[in-house]
Amino acid sequence: MAQTKKIKMADTADRHVLYQQSVQCVEVEIDFVDEIYTELRGKDGKLLREDFCGTGNTACEWVRRRKDNCAYGVDLDTEVLDWGRKNNIGGLDEKAKDRIELIKANVLEVKTEPVDIVLAMNFSYWLFMDRKTMKQYFESVRNSLVEDGIFFLDAFGGYEAPKVLKEKTKHDDFTYIWHQAEFNPIDHKMTCYLHFKFPDGSKLKKAFTYTWRLWSLPEIRELLVEAGFSKVTIHMQGYDEETGEGSGVFEPAEVTSPEAGWICYIVAEK
Repeated sequence: MAQTKKIKMADTADRHVLYQQSVQCVEVEIDFVDEIYTELRGKDGKLLREDFCGTGNTACEWVRRRKDNCAYGVDLDTEVLDWGRKNNIGGLDEKAKDRIELIKANVLEVKTEPVDIVLAMNFSYWLFMDRKTMKQYFESVRNSLVEDGIFFLDAFGGYEAPKVLKEKTKHDDFTYIWHQAEFNPIDHKMTCYLHFKFPDGSKLKKAFTYTWRLWSLPEIRELLVEAGFSKVTIHMQGYDEETGEGSGVFEPAEVTSPEAGWICYIVAEK
């Protein structure tokens, strides 16, 4: 009798589900965006645009927050957008579905009505690898905002950021592996992979591949100012003294310690 081939966990895993579980925490992200916008503008934001939105997970969290919140998501990847429409937007109630739209477009060229907030998270904008194009993107974002609009970005760095390394994070049903595979000190071009390993020993290698430039905070801030933003504030993540891990609390800072790795939010006001 022929033996039935055992199905490996990696063969049935959905890379988008794994990404959302291991990389994103949209609740915390939108908590920060909502709080800072209200603090700076004295009112709630209503219309948000998520650039490089992928599955639109963050935009969906935005429309869930309040009954009058609306969102656009912009990305170039048809497969990822279709997955998001089915699995993320598909999980919203009917009224919420009417308040979100995923658009296949280049973020340098997309046209929407003026928005209160634009997001470029998970270091997605780092795919622009020269100053001219990055400034062009920042200018296009500024032009897409209402007069008191705010642009939110994130960034990472530290003395381990340029290194070739792997970092493993265990979850209940899988291990997430962040792999900095290549780095060129001359142009700061780097290649990173996301891998996933499962309890049965199977692996989903190179589930996601990123080729981008490792931008520094001074470069990003200077380009935002050159693009016309009136104020740029860096919010650094604090550390939990007991665990040595990030605390999830982000505070404005002009001076911080040179850690092995850090993550921050950047708040650029029009």
